[in-house]
Amino acid sequence: QGSNMNLGEALQFLREYDREASGMCFRVTSSQWNYSTNITETNKRRMLEEQALSAKFQRLSWRRATSYTWTRLPDPIVRRQLHMLAIEGRTALPEEKFNELQQLVTEMKEIYSRARICPHSLNNINYNYRQSGNCDLALDPDLTRIMSHSRDYEEQLHVWQAWRDTVGPPIRSKYIRYVQLANHAARLNGFHDAGQQQRESYEDSEINTQLTELWATLAPLYRELHAYVRRRLVERYGSEHVRPDGPLPAHLLGNMWAQNWRNLADLVIPFPAKSTVDVSSEMLRQGYTPLRMFHLAEEFFTSLGLKPMPPEFWHHSMLEKPLDREVACRASAWDFCNHKDYRIKQCTTVSLEDLLTIHHEMAHIQYYLQYADQPLLFRDGANPGFHEAVGDVITLSVSSPRHLQGIGLLNNVTDEYETGINFLMLMALEKVAYLPFAYIVDQWRWGLFAGDWNIDEMNARWWELRLRHQGIIPPIPRTEKDFDPASKYHMYFVSLVLQFQLHQALCEAAHHFGPLHTCNIYRSREAGRLLGDILSLGSSRPWPEVIRIMTRGRTDKLDARPLLEYFKPLSMWLNVQNRDESLVGWSTTGEDTG
Repeated sequence: QGSNMNLGEALQFLREYDREASGMCFRVTSSQWNYSTNITETNKRRMLEEQALSAKFQRLSWRRATSYTWTRLPDPIVRRQLHMLAIEGRTALPEEKFNELQQLVTEMKEIYSRARICPHSLNNINYNYRQSGNCDLALDPDLTRIMSHSRDYEEQLHVWQAWRDTVGPPIRSKYIRYVQLANHAARLNGFHDAGQQQRESYEDSEINTQLTELWATLAPLYRELHAYVRRRLVERYGSEHVRPDGPLPAHLLGNMWAQNWRNLADLVIPFPAKSTVDVSSEMLRQGYTPLRMFHLAEEFFTSLGLKPMPPEFWHHSMLEKPLDREVACRASAWDFCNHKDYRIKQCTTVSLEDLLTIHHEMAHIQYYLQYADQPLLFRDGANPGFHEAVGDVITLSVSSPRHLQGIGLLNNVTDEYETGINFLMLMALEKVAYLPFAYIVDQWRWGLFAGDWNIDEMNARWWELRLRHQGIIPPIPRTEKDFDPASKYHMYFVSLVLQFQLHQALCEAAHHFGPLHTCNIYRSREAGRLLGDILSLGSSRPWPEVIRIMTRGRTDKLDARPLLEYFKPLSMWLNVQNRDESLVGWSTTGEDTG
């Protein structure tokens, strides 16, 4: 902070910043879009040029913001905006180092999105996608499909290892330098390290303690799920591959990162004779197209009384993978900072998974639309996990059997106990299995920033955390030449907890009666009003205030109880299924830790 306490000057500065920053944001976002939807060296160069210009502007704005004694200005809105500008620590870096940091981030993302590997065996491919025999298998859709559907132990191992061999080592040195620059920037701005700076966004010095307590509350449910899934994997692969009381090999869980186990449904579904909610084949039978899927998602939001997608969305979004150029296929929602241009980038296929992803990404767009009238600095989620929570809370309703029946994709839905347990198992494979992974990502990253361990033990610490909290081990020995954390974008543990709090609040507003997992807020204007009120605040209020509004005054804290309530029927069922298990949890041997 500086010494300037002139409120009028601060207001004038913020008005100028909002106008100029919005224009800069549009140019930078446009260049990022152009690169992501057409990966060429020319577009990359233009993007970096725009980012460099933005960096100069942000550094000047940061210097002006920190010239004020913002904590003593009388207007709380002004104080909050100046605080947000002041804690943007990267702008404290000298120009040369800031540009280096931007370049590193771009290069790491590029390695991730452009990585290709060879197939395991051409004779072993039984999937419905074009297989040329060349070493050109991309993460999405090729490797994702193999990890989702293959039950060949060696093929899964090959894909798991080859992907990490391709992505990890090239990123390792870049990530080390990134940590150094991020920490340097944070220290220039008064923080101990970049992890502390990231946690500052939560405006709570005890946020890490809260997260640890939340995970301790939720861990027993995860261990029950882990024990049940392990027993089914032993039945499928044998005890020579999966130890009956041990951790799970990371490549057998239907997902490149063992974070989401939903693709194990065929192995672990409790009542196979009862219906499940994967309606992908029905969508194909009814002739669904990607465009029809997006219109269906839009109708969900307008049924709540929320805003439709603007014309620019339909004109400029990338809804399918183009055949004539290389693109980054990871689904994402984009705000071009001009109050009218919002887009989604997605390589959509006709499936339930992609339908849910569309609703998730469109929820981000809805968030953008609702807080569009806020100052630019407040156009963000209430905390770093809020945006993801809003995206996921919509899919809690959309994926429910009652909703899928209501839109004509599922027939003969009943309230039978077995059908409900099947549905909850699918949701647990996605949500509960994700909890420890999301917790670990932040713990590992923050520990590295803080210097709790050295860079020559980054990979070992990563696998120690995964073994301790997730009960997962690598299928082959790993060394410090590997860099396995690099194979995953980060996720927020907070959003996993928060989405169930928000779901409970919206279901109460919709006057839902019955178990929480049966709630569907579709067509509830009351739920839509509450959601609109929450989203329109953006980050203009501290997030505990937003939670208090959301819960009608009951609490202003993160709360694990709605998540436990949602999965209560499944938890009781798992307790019965695991009663003869020698160990609910996992034992660890020297080989595991080695």
